[in-house]
Amino acid sequence: MIVNAQDFITFLKKCQKESIGGFQQVIVPRRSSNPEEEKQYLFEIIRADSQPVLDAFRTIDPLRSLFYFSRENLIPVDKTKKRLIVGVKACDMAALQILDRALINDDFVDPMYQNWRELTTLISTDCTDISPSCHCTLVGGKPYNDQHYDLNLSKIGQTYLITVGSKKGEELLNLLKKEVTLAQPQGDDKEKVKKSRREIELRLNKQNRPYERPNQYENLRKADLENWIEDAKNCVGCGGCTNICSTCYCIIVNDETTGAEFVKVRSQDSCQLNGYARVAGGDTPRPKMYQRFRNRYLCKFDYMKSNFGAIGCTGCGRCTDVCAGEIEFRAVVQKNLQLPKGQE
Repeated sequence: MIVNAQDFITFLKKCQKESIGGFQQVIVPRRSSNPEEEKQYLFEIIRADSQPVLDAFRTIDPLRSLFYFSRENLIPVDKTKKRLIVGVKACDMAALQILDRALINDDFVDPMYQNWRELTTLISTDCTDISPSCHCTLVGGKPYNDQHYDLNLSKIGQTYLITVGSKKGEELLNLLKKEVTLAQPQGDDKEKVKKSRREIELRLNKQNRPYERPNQYENLRKADLENWIEDAKNCVGCGGCTNICSTCYCIIVNDETTGAEFVKVRSQDSCQLNGYARVAGGDTPRPKMYQRFRNRYLCKFDYMKSNFGAIGCTGCGRCTDVCAGEIEFRAVVQKNLQLPKGQE
């Protein structure tokens, strides 16, 4: 089906205002209010005066932050709301599948995460632009979703081609039909979508040509230790890379009291922090910065692949953007996949 882009935005605002479909929150990407960051996008709850940007590229904040919060009450449990999240990009959708394997499909289920997943309907959109750090195609991804969404929107001029991907998506489309006039796709509409997708893929491939490398990620274990020491020199150990990563889910749980009130709080942790792996006696298996630095790369490309059947990097590039030491993630991976002669 085809929907007018402005009609769709109006529908989203009505969903938020009138709780159509039972949605208590409709979350969309918006442009940054900072003039110096005009091509940066953040998630927000839609308002009457919102100007959502559903296309472009991924948001600054990962989708993971809307399911696995930086801080969340475990006791008493935070209230949960039925939500509609719109404008999700393929890199974030792929990351969510990894989190599902870790937090739902594993032996131990995270009830908080599972609850948010069940309460949320996801509308993905094709990327129509790329950021300088985007590299989904370098890790086997695509700048558009072809699975795992409830609804997907592909831009055609001032309209969207709607694709249904689940029962939730069918239910949402039925709600949309009651509020908005939809049209059938024209003969070449699907070809236009394919053409747009190819163009974005070509731009990504060209942008990432300097970082091409063999995808034999097990070789990272064999990389020269001096490489890691050198690469870690600019790392300040702030944990920004893990905090903004779309697949990192390490946490720490604390008991907090305020007067007579008791709260058990789950907060985001980072393997890049010195105290992360410290045990009761004060020792830590990774006391040096380069060891923690190396551990993150091995986690993304080795440990996660072993545990969940997929590497833990989806090519969003956020870690490069946030890095206080201006470390280029793609360059580090490329460098450490080039084994010394005799070790190939």
